[in-house]
Amino acid sequence: MELVASPSVVWRKSSRCDAGHCVEMSRVNGTFALRDSVHPEGPVLEFEASVWSDFLAGTRAGEFDLR
Repeated sequence: MELVASPSVVWRKSSRCDAGHCVEMSRVNGTFALRDSVHPEGPVLEFEASVWSDFLAGTRAGEFDLR
């Protein structure tokens, strides 16, 4: 969890976050890190840039939309 405590890591929320229960994202050393804004001291998930890019492409294409 060194990412959580590191003062050099800048976490940001989506502009669509409205209820305070959001995922926060940070780009760290070429990877993308995600954490829960309600529990920022909790686990951090890290993804390689190519994996994050694939996820965003799938999201934009509607792959994860409820049907």
